[in-house]
Amino acid sequence: MRSLKPDNLKILAFDTSSEYCSIAIGVGDEVLSQKTFAGKRHSELLLPMLHELLAQAELSLEKLDGIAFGAGPGSFTGLRVACGAAQGLAFGLHLPVIGISTLKALAAQINNKNVITAIDARMGEIYHAAYIKSTDNWKTVSMPTLCFPRAAPLLQGRNWTGCGSGFDTYFEDLHKHYGSCITHIERNLVPHAREIVKLAKKGFAEGLGVDPVDAVPIYIRNKVALKESER
Repeated sequence: MRSLKPDNLKILAFDTSSEYCSIAIGVGDEVLSQKTFAGKRHSELLLPMLHELLAQAELSLEKLDGIAFGAGPGSFTGLRVACGAAQGLAFGLHLPVIGISTLKALAAQINNKNVITAIDARMGEIYHAAYIKSTDNWKTVSMPTLCFPRAAPLLQGRNWTGCGSGFDTYFEDLHKHYGSCITHIERNLVPHAREIVKLAKKGFAEGLGVDPVDAVPIYIRNKVALKESER
């Protein structure tokens, strides 16, 4: 897929990986966004939110240059909603699609260059990754993985910030596991389309957009149907 010029790119992004539904439109460096608690009503709320935000931006779908979505990890049903919506819109508009890691979208909300992200994966586990910000890019220093909180990958250095629902659910375990490595924990954060659209802008400019048929969620846990003893 060809790269797109970053100036004045018009990108639609949405995230349905958590109990919240968020949507954003980026035009150049300007971003408009909405977020609402959806529970399990993501598919019901997504399109009305899209039409409202398009009207607010005074933009039509035909003017878009690309579509981004929170690819995961996260809620399996939510990830399918986001990927399916991105594919459906992009097919009709002949646009490239890019899936953005929800863990990286979490890191992008933090005003610190060292970030540990953790999303509650249920079954006593977390989806975990760690990033270091370098100029306008996030370098992955611990790849996204599924693990128990007390078995999360250890990291070098101090001054790390922790964030995500994993830190909300397993605060004591993760705080004890990382000790003085973490200097701050940001509570009650979920992935947001606002950060996804910003990360997607760079991805599209680097030619990372794909044909809609090739867009896929990031599941990590492939054996979710099995019992814990079987996994």
